[in-house]
Amino acid sequence: MSDMTIKQLAQDMKMPVEKLLGQLDRAGMKFSSAEQTISSTERMKLLGFLRRSHGKSDPASEETGDASPRQITLKRRTVGELKVNSGSGRGAGPAKTVNVEVRTKRTYVKRSAIGDDAPADVGRDDAARRLAESQAQREHEESQRREEAARRQEAEEARLAAEAEARRQEEAAEEARRQAEAEQQAAAERARAEEARVAADAESAPSVPTEAAASDDAPTHQVAKLDTRSLGMILPRIHEPRKRERVVSKPTPPPAPAPAPAAARPATTVRPAPTATPAARPSPGAVAAANDTRGNARPKTGPGAGRGDRDAGGKRFASGEMHLSEADRARRSSGKGGRGKPGRGGRIEPNRGQAASSGPHGFTRPTAAVVRDVMIGDNNVVAELAQKMAVKGAEVVKALFKMGVMATINQTIDHDTAALVVEELGHNPVRATDNDAEAALASHTQSAELDGEKVSRPPVVTIMGHVDHGKTSLLDYIRRTKVASGEAGGITQHIGAYHVETSRGVVTFLDTPGHAAFTAMRARGAQSTDIVVLVVAADDGVMPQTAEAVKHARAAKVPLIVALTKMDKSDTNVDHVKQGLANLEVIPEDWGGDTQFVPVSAKTGMGIDELLDAISIQAEVMELKAVADGRASGVVIESSLDRGRGPVATVLVQQGTLKKGDFVVCGVEYGRMRALIDETGRQVGEAGPSIPVQVLGLSGVPESGDDFVAVEDERLARQVAAERQQKRRENRLVTKSNRLEDIMAQMGQGEGQQTLNILVKADVQGSVEALRDSLTQIGNDLVKVNVIASGVGGITESEAQLAAASKALIIGFNVRADASARKVIDTSGLDVRYFSIIYDVIDQVKQAASGLLGMEVREEIIGVAQVRDVFRSSKFGAVAGCMVIEGIVKRSKPIRVLRDNVVVFQGELESLRRFKELVDEVRNGTECGIAVKQYNDVKVGDQIECFERIEVARTL
Repeated sequence: MSDMTIKQLAQDMKMPVEKLLGQLDRAGMKFSSAEQTISSTERMKLLGFLRRSHGKSDPASEETGDASPRQITLKRRTVGELKVNSGSGRGAGPAKTVNVEVRTKRTYVKRSAIGDDAPADVGRDDAARRLAESQAQREHEESQRREEAARRQEAEEARLAAEAEARRQEEAAEEARRQAEAEQQAAAERARAEEARVAADAESAPSVPTEAAASDDAPTHQVAKLDTRSLGMILPRIHEPRKRERVVSKPTPPPAPAPAPAAARPATTVRPAPTATPAARPSPGAVAAANDTRGNARPKTGPGAGRGDRDAGGKRFASGEMHLSEADRARRSSGKGGRGKPGRGGRIEPNRGQAASSGPHGFTRPTAAVVRDVMIGDNNVVAELAQKMAVKGAEVVKALFKMGVMATINQTIDHDTAALVVEELGHNPVRATDNDAEAALASHTQSAELDGEKVSRPPVVTIMGHVDHGKTSLLDYIRRTKVASGEAGGITQHIGAYHVETSRGVVTFLDTPGHAAFTAMRARGAQSTDIVVLVVAADDGVMPQTAEAVKHARAAKVPLIVALTKMDKSDTNVDHVKQGLANLEVIPEDWGGDTQFVPVSAKTGMGIDELLDAISIQAEVMELKAVADGRASGVVIESSLDRGRGPVATVLVQQGTLKKGDFVVCGVEYGRMRALIDETGRQVGEAGPSIPVQVLGLSGVPESGDDFVAVEDERLARQVAAERQQKRRENRLVTKSNRLEDIMAQMGQGEGQQTLNILVKADVQGSVEALRDSLTQIGNDLVKVNVIASGVGGITESEAQLAAASKALIIGFNVRADASARKVIDTSGLDVRYFSIIYDVIDQVKQAASGLLGMEVREEIIGVAQVRDVFRSSKFGAVAGCMVIEGIVKRSKPIRVLRDNVVVFQGELESLRRFKELVDEVRNGTECGIAVKQYNDVKVGDQIECFERIEVARTL
């Protein structure tokens, strides 16, 4: 290491010079100026001092192998909470929570380092002293913890004993109350029996003439005058129950002895109020005086017979109502007469409702958590899920947030997420099966398939292959019609279904499109078929849609027959086609495989009979059968909306027989079959297995690929359609991108990305599906195509208004806008484009999306000059003598100065001269003088690069 100045060392260490001088001063080296030179030995000394000050080993120790640190410092931070009362009294606010943060810092020094710095014996004594202190501290803390645990255990045992004693007292009081109620009810029954007996004796006794009082002070009722003998017999019996009542109306309840005989039991037993305190109970002297007064009272007769009892005993303990409050006693004694009122001589009825209303009515906290069985469907609203678990919606939202799902209480979650949330909150998830209509429909269909007798049915053959390989032309020759001439551009835009009468029986053909956009249509055709005929042009070979058709056929597990078309041409190459199919594992029979290859020509009719023979042989081997009797079921091949006929669906019957007037459920739509139309346009009365027909009468346009089932009545059809519609609506409500990672991923995608909104309308459902899938795949990170709406039928006024509000491009595929929609289009200035070929739709949408990308600015290098020598000029400074080695150097274009292929300056030219003349450009192989504006550090060997900026339209 060479010597350097203090300033250079500070620059290398990226620190101020003053700080470096201070460190050198603390290390024992005196430097006064930044220009002084420091040697390598002094730098190593400074490094060792700094390492020791930070607890690390110096370089010398590293050389000896001891590179471990001499000391280590640990920092710990503890955060706690402390509740502080804001004040006392009624006006005091709630307690405040204060965060308390405790920071500790401890430094541990290596024993060897302590031995170096201090004597060994001192270090050992100090360590032993600290060890003893820490051990004593731990023993003290342990003893305190044991004492605290013992105190807590004693307090817990005392609390449990108090609770057990309270429960025992409550049980004893409840038992006494039940016994008192039973005795009170028995006494009431005896009193009523006694009164009936006394009334019977009074009626049987001899009567005396009755006198009525004539004065106003006399009572209004008449009193029967009895003889002395009869009166002596009746009075003791009348006052006997009253004596018993006075005896048992003492304020202190008797203990609970063994049950006494019925004759010795008191009439009523009054239990003191549960809230009574010892201070509220009467003294023993007052109780004795009350008993003495009541025992010496003479029985009275007449209307004032009850007053003595009430006055002697007092209001508080009269009529066995000592458990009532003051308000209840005042309310009950406010009446002047009536049965059961004291003071009128009437009989006191026991209060039967008091037993149920007495006693504490507090809420008892459940001793264990309640685990519920929560019914979960495919889609569940968060609020309803919380209600089923009897928890707050916020708790469910919190649990979802912990799982990474962002959902509110009004949003819908799927079954798996709901099951996880229910288990997280401690309940049992149970699968909900509330689709009774679907179960009834499934059982009806299954029973029809099992009970019916199966008969042979025609085979369903799907024609698949690449576009323009002659699929429709081959089918056209078989049907003896001109179907291909009616298709736009000579290509099939949707699935066609036909059944053909041949010499070998009826065969149903499904013609699928071959364009790349109709992948879903080909997949539906393969899933609904028995045999796949793969059409390959002998002059073209295997193409992308050919390979795709092979994959669909294998996925559907159906046999494959290859038809080599266009054999009438001279440039056919059959071996090339077979080799291409062999690469896809489709091996011909003559090559040792199991796939039939039939050469045909739709133009001359060559090989058509052989192809039909191959189809018939394959169908016989498969032994195709179906139930012909019973209600029909099948699949929707294609659907559309007709202005005059309404929703029209092309269906393929797979089981049973579809008849005119049947009620049918088709996906989320239902209806009664108003008409059945075959492929020739004639109405038919019924359609059996493997026969395609067009049906009219559905409530809406079903989706292609939906299953249809004929049901017994309209009620079941409507119910099944409503349940499916509700399920589809719930599936749309499920938030697909509500997870936290998805939201975080989408936050940065919308920045700078433009969207092209498109509204698509087509003639059939299959074309809508193909267009929607193809258009949504167009785009990149800068532009995205968004299909805001799609449907079948013409463009309506509401759809035009939607496009105007969304600023969308309207695409009509084989459809047009009606009069009201055209007014909205003209008023809003919407862009409407009509198409009949799917190629044109995709191309024009790509052009429209590319227009949103704008222009891209690119830099193009037009020339490079190499510096051979540098001259000094009083006017321009450094002038480079250059040789143009590539392209052209122009004075008006920007330049870059490159040194060792690295850009060191970017700017403009000050002057460009050829000898002494000022020129605008210098071409390749020519010398020139270049002066760079505001840059004089040009050196020999540099390269001056001249470039220009051009705008290029962006494309997808």
